[in-house]
Amino acid sequence: MLAAIFLGGQVFVHLLKGKIHRRNTLEQMAIVGPDSLFIALLTAIFVGAVFTIQVAREFITFGAGNLVGGVLAVALTRELSPVLTAVILAGRVGSAFAAEIGTMRVTEQIDALLMLKTDPVDYLVIPRVIACFVMMPILTLLSLLTGMMGGLIIATNIYNLSEAQFLDSARNFLGSWDIFSAMIKGCCFGVLIAIVGCSWGLTTTGGAKGVGQSTTTAVVTALLVIFISNFFLSWLMFQGTGSALLKGL
Repeated sequence: MLAAIFLGGQVFVHLLKGKIHRRNTLEQMAIVGPDSLFIALLTAIFVGAVFTIQVAREFITFGAGNLVGGVLAVALTRELSPVLTAVILAGRVGSAFAAEIGTMRVTEQIDALLMLKTDPVDYLVIPRVIACFVMMPILTLLSLLTGMMGGLIIATNIYNLSEAQFLDSARNFLGSWDIFSAMIKGCCFGVLIAIVGCSWGLTTTGGAKGVGQSTTTAVVTALLVIFISNFFLSWLMFQGTGSALLKGL
């Protein structure tokens, strides 16, 4: 973990110098974004559908069916979309970063980069950090829209709620800060996933066995970091009493 913190500091310093390998960055953006899109959206649509099943049946019992869309929108925007998208990226992208860079470490390719006077942080780490920083909020927003679509399908077809009622509720509950906070969380989670994955890759030792251990540890560490940082981000962003329910009524 100390290695990851140290690497994060190095990334910050190198970014201030403006050294960015554009081709590597674009390649990593394609891996993080479009290649992860299907699994992120598939997860989101089922999460939205399941959440609606659990909420709608209880709300309708108490005559509050008109609040289902708003509650789903708030839950997806503030927590479910950023966190679940980050979990998917940690498993898919964070593990790939650790495995790829770890393999380069044990096969001495990183030593070769140093011999060629190429900084591994500039060449390997920064493109991955930028890619995750840029693509993660976009994936979060798309997951939010897809999750709402999944909830809408369930609400209209199973619980006979009107589409207009569902969407009006969501619009009334959500504020611009909710969307903005989801984007902030996405950016933070993306940077953390990239730094943790690259850090474990760069510190890999012990051949093929070490690569496997680094990959596993990178995913577990990334998940822990996501959940812990999510608590502090939520605590900072949503202190005090909430007004979403009052707006929706």
